Amino acid sequence: MKKIESFCIDHTRLLPGLYVSRRDKKLLTVVTTFDLRMTSPGREPVMDMPAVHTIEHLGATFLRNSRRQDDVVYFGPMGCRTGFYLVMFGNLTPSEVYGLVREMCDFILDFEGEIPGATPAECGNYLEQNLPMAKYYIANYLTELSEKRFAYPE
Repeated sequence: MKKIESFCIDHTRLLPGLYVSRRDKKLLTVVTTFDLRMTSPGREPVMDMPAVHTIEHLGATFLRNSRRQDDVVYFGPMGCRTGFYLVMFGNLTPSEVYGLVREMCDFILDFEGEIPGATPAECGNYLEQNLPMAKYYIANYLTELSEKRFAYPE
């Protein structure tokens, strides 16, 4: 069986950043999957699940209401809890979504109040949220992202 692309990246060398994970094309439609890598795999603890859940709710809410909302296919956590995937229509580069990702991070850092979608009717695990820890991870990610790390290490 062929190894999937994300398993071909040397995670021992991977640093936080904004990377193209893959591009898929069917007929005339291209979909780009971005790796928003927030921690260094194997060198830092994985992200706290309640904080990951909060970032997912806030990030998806922001992106689905952003100026690029029609381009957004999906935003959600990686199973390894070291970052998130952002899937968008178009043959895009990290530079082209950098501003949007920064805006999403600023939205999360500035957010106060009830987490969108965190009610029993809207979420199967609505109680598992941690806004202060989510802000901690996002602040750290913005520090790393300011270095504009856009290419997987060779």
